[in-house]
Formats: sequence, C-alpha cells, structure tokens
Amino acid sequence: MANLAPLMRDQRKVDADHLKLLALFHFIMGGLALVGLGFLFLHWFVMHHVFDSPEMWKGQQGGPPPKELLAAMRWFYAGFGLCFVLTALANAASGWLIRRRRARMFSLVVAALNCMGFPFATTLGVFTFVVLLRDSVVELYAAAASPTPALAPPSEGV
Repeated sequence: MANLAPLMRDQRKVDADHLKLLALFHFIMGGLALVGLGFLFLHWFVMHHVFDSPEMWKGQQGGPPPKELLAAMRWFYAGFGLCFVLTALANAASGWLIRRRRARMFSLVVAALNCMGFPFATTLGVFTFVVLLRDSVVELYAAAASPTPALAPPSEGV
C-alpha cells in the first residue's frame, strides 16, 4: 500500500496538468470561433458588394435576381454567425469551468457539440471526454464541489 501514495500524487499532478491544458484549449477554440465569425463577416461584405453591383449583372438571363439571392443568403449568414457566437461562448465558459473544477457535465456537453467541428474541435471534444471521464478527475471535481467544513462556533463559558 505504501507504494500507491507516490503513484496517486503523480496521477493528481497529471490530472491537474491535463485539466489546465483542456481549459487553455477551450479558450483557444472559443477564440477560433470568433476568428471564424470575422471570416464570415468578410465573406458577407464581399458577397454584398458583388450582388449589390448592378453593372455586374447587366444582360444576365435566368436565375433569381441578385437582390433576392442576397436576401435569402442573409439567413445563412445569420445562422452561421449565431453558431460561431454560441460556440465561442460555450467553449469560453467550459474553459473557465474546467479551471474552477465545476460543472463537469456542462463541459461534457460542450465536448459533444465540439465533436461536430472537424478537425480541431473534434480532437478537443474527444480529449475532453478522455480526461473528464477519468475516475481520478471525477474525484477531483467531487472534492472541489464538496463544501469545506465550517469551524464549530466557540462554546459559551463552561
């Protein structure tokens, strides 16, 4: 049994290091989602100027008018923009919660959603599952969630 104590300390250090890296990578993924939002805005800006230029569309026959096509594409931009914002917020919140060792289930849900984004978000989601489902990490979260015992109030004169 005496040989398990150093092993447990090493596992706690490994878990702490893995959780620190997971939190960092969740913050990075949130930042990448904001960068994606910037690219989406740039794409909208370019497409808006292309479809809004009447001289570019002179003599074109067939197909929907450019103004109507741009109006339909606004829903595309709004939907993807909302996805980027929600991804950024969810990953930033998950990174913050991982650092605090709180709301493990929320981070697992974010990891599941991250698995839909190939390739970086999928990798982050899988590694989040690997680390957060480890028994020693579950115990770390449980220890962080348990309240510290309060000191007993001093007894009145005996």
